[in-house]
Amino acid sequence: MPKINTNINALTATNALTKNAREQQLTMQKLSTGQRINGASDDAAGIAIATNMTAQITGLNAAIKNANDAMSMLQTADGALNETSSLVQRMRELAVLAINDTYSTTQKSAMSTEFTALASQITFIASNTQWNGMSLLNGSAGSAGYTSIITFQVGANTAQTMAVTLTSMGLGALSLTTAGIGAAASATSALPDLDTALTVINTARATLGASINRLTHAVDNLSNVAQNTTESRSKIADTDYAQATSDLARQQIIQQAGTAMLAQANQMPNMVLALLR
Repeated sequence: MPKINTNINALTATNALTKNAREQQLTMQKLSTGQRINGASDDAAGIAIATNMTAQITGLNAAIKNANDAMSMLQTADGALNETSSLVQRMRELAVLAINDTYSTTQKSAMSTEFTALASQITFIASNTQWNGMSLLNGSAGSAGYTSIITFQVGANTAQTMAVTLTSMGLGALSLTTAGIGAAASATSALPDLDTALTVINTARATLGASINRLTHAVDNLSNVAQNTTESRSKIADTDYAQATSDLARQQIIQQAGTAMLAQANQMPNMVLALLR
């Protein structure tokens, strides 16, 4: 039944256009930002999940950096111990030579001078090997310089840590108490101490090597977890352009059709005039 005061068809078309315009605006926002969720109202549950995933991803990336820094630190310590091992090897060689009576006292004195100098260098390495301003081989590398235990945060969450012990590598820790090898007796007594020192160094380097290998695998695992978590977040938060462009095309067609129907609906009251003629 034709009416003039209330144009139901026009109201229906207007409501449909308003709804379609709102959906079109959201679709264009998704396309322009590349994000499916641009506000909490877009997906209340999804934004909570995506936010938690973002926290995990940033934590995982920070943990990867921590693990890489840890490897650099331990490699620095291992390099220093490699030099210490070379020094002890040379000291042992000198001790073996000094035991032999084919060398004169003067020659043994020269050997002892080198022996003492090498021992001093071991002390220097232990005292001055540093990474990021922290001494590594004097027993004070850990927590603010109060312990020899270093803790690395290698995960995105609490308690995902790895501890490595960096003990002192000075003369005392290596049991190198021989002052010189000028005499055959002194050189003879030095040999067991030097063998002990090599054992201590080898044990420390084995610990460092195992820790570096562990950190390498930790980085690989963290990278894998970060990659897959990022992929999962993308499925929740990022725009599916194939779907969004399809939605936009549909909405544009509806907008054109709705506009045409609104124009038709607005013309319908004019038809009442035909009844009045």
